[in-house]
Amino acid sequence: MSPRRRLFAIALLVGALAATVALGIAAMFAGRDRPASAARSVPPDKPGPVLLVPGYGGSIDSLDPLASRLRAAGRNVTVATLPGDATGDLGAQAKAVRAVADTVLHRTGAPSLDVVGYSAGGVVVRLWVRSYGGRDVVRRVLTLGSPHHGTDLAELAGSLLPSLCPIACQQLAAGSDLLDMLNRGDETPNGPQWVSLWSDRDSVVTPPTSARLAGALNVPLQSVCAGDVTDHGQLPADPLVLGLVVRAFAAAPMAAPPAADCGSLRRLGG
Repeated sequence: MSPRRRLFAIALLVGALAATVALGIAAMFAGRDRPASAARSVPPDKPGPVLLVPGYGGSIDSLDPLASRLRAAGRNVTVATLPGDATGDLGAQAKAVRAVADTVLHRTGAPSLDVVGYSAGGVVVRLWVRSYGGRDVVRRVLTLGSPHHGTDLAELAGSLLPSLCPIACQQLAAGSDLLDMLNRGDETPNGPQWVSLWSDRDSVVTPPTSARLAGALNVPLQSVCAGDVTDHGQLPADPLVLGLVVRAFAAAPMAAPPAADCGSLRRLGG
């Protein structure tokens, strides 16, 4: 190649590199100008429909008492049906929740909804909010007896009876890749108000304090009614839980309920 052609080729290469750098810089600053999230504004004082997400195994019948109490309080309630028997990948379940929520919002025309995630359903709701757009449409999230930091039962099943511990079971063991991802950094992303309810007598989510969420309003039932003996399977029908959920989904933000409210909350849920 002649010196003149070599010089021309070098000039073209330098020009191309300069254009690439300029475009990269422009894109970088354009990214800074955009908001971190395109989340639409959710009115915090305007309760909308309620979506209930079942736990491991996907039983929707277990949520009937909760659905009935919320409907009696005037709320539009939908219980999500999860794919298969809700023992498969929790990410796939979160996408299914997104589809149900979109249908509810389209049908009702509401700007947002409130969500209860029972047991493993609470982990599914967190995945939806964090990774699949839920934070844009959820006003309040309430998790109920949810193993946010894993449960010893899933870890035990995975080690002793792996054939009886499908993917969701594996993902609910403490230290799983999925839970590590969810709990890395901010456990309760900005957008909805977060409430976590659980019972210190829970024999399925062990330890029960696995339900504690950093940044949420954390309410063990025994902090309200010291003698409460509700176990995991009884949570969606317990009058205290029902009263707490009705209060949590009112227009005003929920505050930590004092022990003096034990009787009134049980009556509200009865």
